[in-house]
Amino acid sequence: MRDHQCSAGSVDGNLPLEPNSFVGRTAELAGLTRALDAARLVTVTGAGGVGKSRLAARAAARCAPRDGVWRVELAPVRDPEFVDHALVAALGLTDHTTRLPRETLLAHLAERQLLLVLDGFEHLVDACAGLVGELLRRVPGLRVLAAGRRPLAVAGERVFPLAPLGEDEAVALFADRAQRHGVAAGEDPAVREVCRRLDGIPLAVELAAGRLRALSPGQLLERLDDRFRLLTGGGRDAPPRHRTLRTAIGWSHELCTPQERLLWSRLSVFAGRFDLEAVEYVCSGHGLAADDVLDVLTELLAQSVVAREETPTGVRYRMLDTVRAYGADWLEATGDALRLRRRHRDWYLGLATWCELDWFSPRQAEVAARVEAELPNLRCALEHCLSEPDEAHLGQYLAGSLWFYWAGCGRLSEGRHWLEQVVQQDSGHEQSRLKALWVLGYVAILQGDTVPALAALQECREEAERAADPTAVAYAEHRSGCLALVSDDMARAETLLRSALHRYQEIGELNSNVLMAQVELAMTRAFQGDLPGAVRLCEDVRQVCEDHGERWTRAYALFVLAYAAWAEGDPARARALLTDCLAGAHAFHDLLGSVLSVELLALVTAVQGDAAEAAVLQGAAGRMWPSVGLPLFGSAYYNAPHELCEAMARERLGDERYEECVREGARLVREAAVSRALERPLDAVPSPRGPVRHTTARVEMHEPAASRTRKGGETAG
Repeated sequence: MRDHQCSAGSVDGNLPLEPNSFVGRTAELAGLTRALDAARLVTVTGAGGVGKSRLAARAAARCAPRDGVWRVELAPVRDPEFVDHALVAALGLTDHTTRLPRETLLAHLAERQLLLVLDGFEHLVDACAGLVGELLRRVPGLRVLAAGRRPLAVAGERVFPLAPLGEDEAVALFADRAQRHGVAAGEDPAVREVCRRLDGIPLAVELAAGRLRALSPGQLLERLDDRFRLLTGGGRDAPPRHRTLRTAIGWSHELCTPQERLLWSRLSVFAGRFDLEAVEYVCSGHGLAADDVLDVLTELLAQSVVAREETPTGVRYRMLDTVRAYGADWLEATGDALRLRRRHRDWYLGLATWCELDWFSPRQAEVAARVEAELPNLRCALEHCLSEPDEAHLGQYLAGSLWFYWAGCGRLSEGRHWLEQVVQQDSGHEQSRLKALWVLGYVAILQGDTVPALAALQECREEAERAADPTAVAYAEHRSGCLALVSDDMARAETLLRSALHRYQEIGELNSNVLMAQVELAMTRAFQGDLPGAVRLCEDVRQVCEDHGERWTRAYALFVLAYAAWAEGDPARARALLTDCLAGAHAFHDLLGSVLSVELLALVTAVQGDAAEAAVLQGAAGRMWPSVGLPLFGSAYYNAPHELCEAMARERLGDERYEECVREGARLVREAAVSRALERPLDAVPSPRGPVRHTTARVEMHEPAASRTRKGGETAG
């Protein structure tokens, strides 16, 4: 019936007028309105201060039931026995008989069609659920819109979870409320950062805007670390639980059982999202049995203290930063904070250990996704290790164990940040520091920063020999060979890499690193003209990778095979290998593998006759290199395909058209560039007519340009 629908129209009842403008929530308001049209009981749930009451009031104001909209504020009611009385009072009913309040309600509502808005019921949830359930069963014209931190759990209830505001809406709300105080917030970057730090919680944003009467946005941002003391001063007409941020969050805290408060405080040690297994390990014990953790966590979910999210890595949980900060204060007060942080560290040390071992397996993609999801917590664990002098070795172990993530998943810069910090500490545990040293050298090599790489690897080699650590010696020698490779010293690179592979075999080491050493050895052979030898080495790597489900090192083996295919005059095979290589590298966010593939694809594209597209790909690669490090390592050998491609494209296009195509490629973001390179079908690439110039280049690319110049000079002399 029309009376049951929500739309614009006059509203009878006791719904108060909004004291100020309603900012944002367009999509949520539309969704809640639709939910009210479809269900007789809708409950808006969310954390304290997220705006449940305002949204519910706004949606209710759009409804036009025949007998009006009636709001019941239940926050002041402490005794469950008085819930029925509160409804009677809100509806303005007077009854001097001996009837019970519920009988009065049922008699009054029996023939009416109205919307009842229940606000702040969470501390009376059982009493409210019983009342609402009976009213809905016996009053067909009644609809209920509830707003609280948890559902009522009544049959037929539709739950409408409310998240904090998005950043843009939070900034708009801040500006609107600041204007009410006579302050123009404008587009100050500090305002946007304040809103982000406050999680977009409307109450927190409004309270922060009120502080602009005394503080600038920059000063406000500086003081946010003490947000509970800072964010006070809600209007005198606001509900008591909304006058300060601490009170708003504390309202939820008061409604929790002792076990729920204990878990809330312990969950504050997590950063970002976390899973159930981590919670059960970190938070159990000392008053909270492991078997009880799930039940207590479920209650915190029901009360919107914790949010549940479906992610690519499974179900995960998170707390708003403001809710977490409140819990952290309580954890410090209990004196248990250090123990919990250590348990948190132990869990993520174990996770990193498992992930490093599982990287060399068919679960490689799963490992990459897991570490990406856990990165905030891994950072937190690293920070803890750095802050505790006795735990320096654990920080070295953790940063070193994540080598596969730093090098393989596009996190070179962050990895170097942590590695440089941990190796500076004297841990007294040589093995952990040696691992961090060779990983630091490896990361610096990939960034094209050879001097720090050489220093780290030399120190690692010397200390490893002094400590008689054959594993660290092998890795230091391997990465030194890698450094020689990108520095164009092919003879030294080959010697070091062969020695490292022999050492790996002696100690029984087989993993992605070992296979990468074989790929790098193959590259030295290819650069020195031994293409069959390079192919044999990489076909062997390819087979081992496929046997073990390894995808990351396999991509680099494909790159060398593609290089050999191009040099042997088979551009179609080279393209097929490179697209496979690029897809694999990009899947792991491996920027180095991706940009090397795009560089060589540009040359193959030029060889196949499409000079314009080759120039576009060169421009795209040029945009990617600054995110990796020194373009093509500054290596003449690695740069030779680039130079050849450019020469071919300029000859066919002319300088002006070539530069135009390069600029077109430079406008492509990485995703677009990779997509363009991968989606180009083979049959769309024109075949060149007559001989192509790569047959000459096949010889030239086996030595750097500087060497060729010297030899040419000697011949001329």
